[in-house]
Amino acid sequence: MYVLITPVKDEEKNLHEVIESVISQTVKPVLWLIIDDGSTDNSPKIIHSFVSKHAWIKTIRLPPHPRDIIFHVSYVYKSGFDFIVKYCGRHKIQYSFIASMDADTVLEKEYFEKILHKFESSNKLGIASGGLYHEIDGKLKLSGQAENFPSGTGRVWSKECFFDTDGFSLEPSADSISNIKAIMRGWQIQRFNEIQMVEKRLTGSAEGLWKGYKYNGYMAYYLNKNPILILLNVFNYTLKKPHYTGIAFLLGYIRPFIKREERIKDREIREYYWTSRLVEYKNLVIGRLKSLVSTT
Repeated sequence: MYVLITPVKDEEKNLHEVIESVISQTVKPVLWLIIDDGSTDNSPKIIHSFVSKHAWIKTIRLPPHPRDIIFHVSYVYKSGFDFIVKYCGRHKIQYSFIASMDADTVLEKEYFEKILHKFESSNKLGIASGGLYHEIDGKLKLSGQAENFPSGTGRVWSKECFFDTDGFSLEPSADSISNIKAIMRGWQIQRFNEIQMVEKRLTGSAEGLWKGYKYNGYMAYYLNKNPILILLNVFNYTLKKPHYTGIAFLLGYIRPFIKREERIKDREIREYYWTSRLVEYKNLVIGRLKSLVSTT
């Protein structure tokens, strides 16, 4: 049994399809909270049309706020998690897993059934997601995300892992922070690419890719990411189309660096991104090189 939250801000274009993909799941959530983040389009009407038909779908509305994928989005998610935990406590709703998905993500019909089966196979699995795909030229293409790290959308925590890692933090890139804390507390995290979800727009592109990648650069600075990794990120982004994303990412990092803006205070996270993540990345590259050599 799992509970699910989904933040929504002006998503009328995709919302019907997204909601239908959850309603059609072979294993449905015992409670689904849709958070209306002050939408100004027809999203609230669409949400309420489904809430009126399905008792297990609930909604809350937050005050209007400009779209912000750095700090405000964490506030929206945390508001949803806090609400759903209290609601389940008051109404004695039992659940073993906590899930989140974005309002631009369409799931395959057996998505949650397959993900929950992965948890049944390993009691050390703390966070999992399926593979995130985009439709490009009529074909589904797997998103090039960090190796094995669960996606921010279509994401499932075991209840024990969620609370063991202090729930959802009010920080930029809170899903990445959750991943790190899970690893450091002995939990396994995994992305299962054979379980499909389709993101209806490119990650971070709600306000355009340029602004999205500048946000990513800022978040890399805020989390204390090692400069070597920054350069590798810039190189990797620049090689792929559209090539300007590497420049946007670098600018997003350099501006707060020059201004010496505040970074995350959590020492555990700072040390991970400065040292441990660099070691992990080195081992990942070595592993891939060995795999290439063994196949030639």
